[in-house]
Amino acid sequence: MQFPESWLRSFCNPDLSTQQLADLLTMAGLEVEELHPVAPAFTGVVVAQVLEVAKHPDADRLNVCKVDAGTGEVLQIVCGAPNVRPGIKIPCATVGAELPPGADGKALKIKLGKLRGVESQGMLCSARELGISEESNGLHILAEDAPIGVNIREHLKLDDTLFTLKLTPNLAHCLSVAGIAREVSALTGAPLTLPSIEPVQPGVDAALKVTVQAPELCGRFAGRVIQGVNPQAKTPDWMVERLARCGQRPVSALVDISNYVMFELGQPSHVFDLDKIQGELQVRWAQPGETLKLLNGNTVTLDEQVGVIAAGTQVESLAGIMGGDETAVGDETRNVYLEAAFWWPKAIAGRARRYNFSTDASHRFERGVDPAPTVQYLERITQLILDICGGQAGPVDDQVVKAAERKPVTLRLSRAQRVIGMPVTLAECQTVLHRLGLPYSTVAQGDDTHLVVTPPSWRFDLQIEEDLIEEVVRVIGFDKLPKRPPQAPVTPLVLPEARRSLYAVRRDVARRGYQEVITFSFVEERWEADFAGNTQPIRVLNPIASPLSVMRSTLIGSLVEVLKTNLSRKAERVRLFEVGRVFKRDASVVDSNLTVGGFDQPVRVSGLAYGPADALQWGAAARNVDFFDVKGDVEALLAPRQATFVAAEHPAFHPGRCAQVQVGGQAVGFVGELHPKWRQAYDLPLAPVLFELDASVLSQRVVPTFQPVPRMQSVYRDLALVVSDTTAHDAVIGAITQAATDGLVRGARLFDIYKPKTPVAGMAENERSLAVRVELRDDEQTLTDERIDAAMQAVLAAVASAVGARVRA
Repeated sequence: MQFPESWLRSFCNPDLSTQQLADLLTMAGLEVEELHPVAPAFTGVVVAQVLEVAKHPDADRLNVCKVDAGTGEVLQIVCGAPNVRPGIKIPCATVGAELPPGADGKALKIKLGKLRGVESQGMLCSARELGISEESNGLHILAEDAPIGVNIREHLKLDDTLFTLKLTPNLAHCLSVAGIAREVSALTGAPLTLPSIEPVQPGVDAALKVTVQAPELCGRFAGRVIQGVNPQAKTPDWMVERLARCGQRPVSALVDISNYVMFELGQPSHVFDLDKIQGELQVRWAQPGETLKLLNGNTVTLDEQVGVIAAGTQVESLAGIMGGDETAVGDETRNVYLEAAFWWPKAIAGRARRYNFSTDASHRFERGVDPAPTVQYLERITQLILDICGGQAGPVDDQVVKAAERKPVTLRLSRAQRVIGMPVTLAECQTVLHRLGLPYSTVAQGDDTHLVVTPPSWRFDLQIEEDLIEEVVRVIGFDKLPKRPPQAPVTPLVLPEARRSLYAVRRDVARRGYQEVITFSFVEERWEADFAGNTQPIRVLNPIASPLSVMRSTLIGSLVEVLKTNLSRKAERVRLFEVGRVFKRDASVVDSNLTVGGFDQPVRVSGLAYGPADALQWGAAARNVDFFDVKGDVEALLAPRQATFVAAEHPAFHPGRCAQVQVGGQAVGFVGELHPKWRQAYDLPLAPVLFELDASVLSQRVVPTFQPVPRMQSVYRDLALVVSDTTAHDAVIGAITQAATDGLVRGARLFDIYKPKTPVAGMAENERSLAVRVELRDDEQTLTDERIDAAMQAVLAAVASAVGARVRA
């Protein structure tokens, strides 16, 4: 909600500075998001009138003007604006004036000078040059009655501030300048002066019959005919100025008046071209398949959940949202039908978003518009139309179909004191309710006192006791709350030593060079099918955007989308990770405080690496990241536990470059290179390598235990083992470490692979040689050659039995 401070102060003018007023509103729950001056600082600009215009002798596009700026002498000013002409009144920057900074950030100082040899004693200004508009079609032409010589800031009221409020949905009564003024009056005690509205006496008997067929859609409908209007009448400058400062562009007098009263009093309305309406009007729910071309040019298809105003079978307007193009007022309009209604918030909420737009009217109606003064506000709009556009009004047709009820809400004084945390008195609560215009009755209940409040028609948000307590404390002032330390003992939550927090997991992943991203939990349905093989994802009933229609069961799709965003911005090396929940159907999950029945919501940690393995550097040859780089990252994250990587298949990964990650024989995730078909489908120059792990496993860690430094030295023996090409490295190492050697084998590491290019004696074509270094140690005594030889024979027997290995000759 944006509005000028001057408009607010015309209704309620407390003795506060602009900043103090903004702070007051913010502390009362009406957050002031921004304060912005109407115009930047400048000096020396006055109202002037052009007396004569002559062509510049040496420039085709320049004119030499004689100007009266109220200084007592006629000024000669050279001007290049295309719309300069004798008789107009414009802003004139006299010699010594200082205009707002330009593109270079420097203020423009007006000096006496010459343009193409002709002396110029000032500058005629456009709106852009004064900083009051982004657009400029030449000089800013002022009203004919503008007083010559008056400072332009005073004449245009430029010493004003625009307030931008960020209102929560419960503050519908503050979606107008009058509503905010009512709040300021309640907060400060300053008098409230709203526009005086007198009923318009009908000049004609013309009327249009309206039938309200859906009481659950429209609770009150009021309208009247106005004949003989002039649609081409000029909107008054004061109205154009206030609308512009509310962020509203002027359209035409009839439309501007409707918008003006909406911002002024909070009542949206609509003006129909009466001559284009065929028959009587019905207020009803739309019928499936009906269509309507809106004022914005879009044609929408309706259903039975959308309210409309129709004439017979022809839909004329979306109820509470936007009018139709067919009955819009134009330059040929002579007779209009003016409508103002109360639409039930639940009947309007979400309807505009169905068609991917929002309007000021729907924004107000879906939060609640005061139904009580509907006719009074209709009279205000009528009077403005008659004053500006002329014409004669018919009688008001007011139909109260279903009155809005406000159920009483009880405020217990003891409860208010306990929630607020300070001893508020009965008198203070009564004063607050009186200042807010909330009628109440006082009821004694034993040692307590109850205030029974009947919410007024404009307060849709007062429904429970806590709402009234909030009203009391915000009017008294949150700054008045006492500062007390907590009285209860603070007991720290001590985590088991074998568990680490997800925050610690995040830091560990970040140390590996990955940057955290946070994405939506709802994703495109295509991602689920491609990256998870999930053809029956959990659907979102009310998605915030049509593509984001299902809940994710993997984080991979989100990371690939973030990668694409980075690549489109010329990123060459990308490392990303995310910690978040995924959502899967699981009938075994039951309802509890932390779970939803039928749905499993585990936390996953997923990472993506793309591009060069190392940042740009000179010490090693450049290469792209591969499976083993990311495998090493996963091993580091799981350390000191040893992870096992088993060849596997996954819908997202390359069939030959994917592994299931296992810890202690339990599957905890996957690591692999993106499948070539997805690399191609998502337009990726290179295939990224990704991993996805169960966060609960990463949160577990092995508690360190003390081990003394070995007293004895290790003995190392190297073995050259000939095995089949299909024999896995893990199988060889596992056979060595599990050999029956009385615990002497402490480790084994592969350090070389030999695969001859041509056949050699002792090795078949489908075999290779693995060089393995075996570590042996006895912590109690020195190993003898006999024990070492016996242990190595046991190792050779074990690998021969397990994988068919033999010693290379």
